[in-house]
Amino acid sequence: MKKPTLLVGAGALTLLVVAVGLSLRPGSDPVAAQQPAPAVSPEQSGPAVARLGNQHIDLTELKSVLASLPAETREQLRGNRGALETWLRSRLAQKAVLEQADAQGWRQRPEVEQQTRAATEQIVFRDYMLSVSQVPADYPSAAELQQAYDSGKAQWVTPPMYRVSQIFLAVDGRQSVDAVRRQAQELSRKAQAAPADFAALAAQYSQDPGTAQQGGDSGLQPLQQLVPQVREVVSRLKVGAVSDAVQSAAGFHVLKLTAQQPARTATLDELRERLTQALRAQRQEQIAKAYLEGMLNTATLSIDGAQLNTVLE
Repeated sequence: MKKPTLLVGAGALTLLVVAVGLSLRPGSDPVAAQQPAPAVSPEQSGPAVARLGNQHIDLTELKSVLASLPAETREQLRGNRGALETWLRSRLAQKAVLEQADAQGWRQRPEVEQQTRAATEQIVFRDYMLSVSQVPADYPSAAELQQAYDSGKAQWVTPPMYRVSQIFLAVDGRQSVDAVRRQAQELSRKAQAAPADFAALAAQYSQDPGTAQQGGDSGLQPLQQLVPQVREVVSRLKVGAVSDAVQSAAGFHVLKLTAQQPARTATLDELRERLTQALRAQRQEQIAKAYLEGMLNTATLSIDGAQLNTVLE
């Protein structure tokens, strides 16, 4: 059965980021992310969380990994035991492979040593540049934040929002499309005759587990997040009205528009955190660029064109 959702995307607020992400931020280096954790003696490591043969993951390593994640990702992982256990299995498998590689002297292979040196240089370069491109703690000021907000005000418009409830009936290979259509049409007639009973009908008949227990409510969202067939119908509904049965690729939907909000401009308070982060990233990039340009200006730069041509030929 295809996913019985009304949505085709995520995110209601169209926010134009002021600055591109700074490539020097920690974690942006894919090579750095692959570096093995530092060795910890058994007496320092604490109890093992997981084991595979000679390999184990202790509390110290796991806590270190969690601490390195963004706060939002860390909280999501804490609440997702399956994802955490998948990471544990993957990390143990990686350690087992590295053990085999070390037993065969793989780290001493010339091509591996060359890549290791290159990765180390990138890590040192990135971390040092972070140290010399720190943004002052008081940046941006209230005036600078207000100026950035005002200059991009046309970008901070949120689209009209629609709160839609649905009764969803799936169609799969074992069912007749006509039979499901007739059931959806009957549910539509019942809901149109008594709109107040829509939530009870959704809880009883809807096959979308994500919304059925909420009376079919899928929350506020812009039209562009709805599947095309649903989008077209919702745009014509009045608040409180119930639609006829609507067919999509996944099945049939009976829709009720429960609320609608017009387009509006997001306030500075709503954007303050993201705008502050974007401005700080932009300033850090500017400081790093100025530092690199200063390094080039401290001595005479010369390029041997003839030697360069021999490489390009």
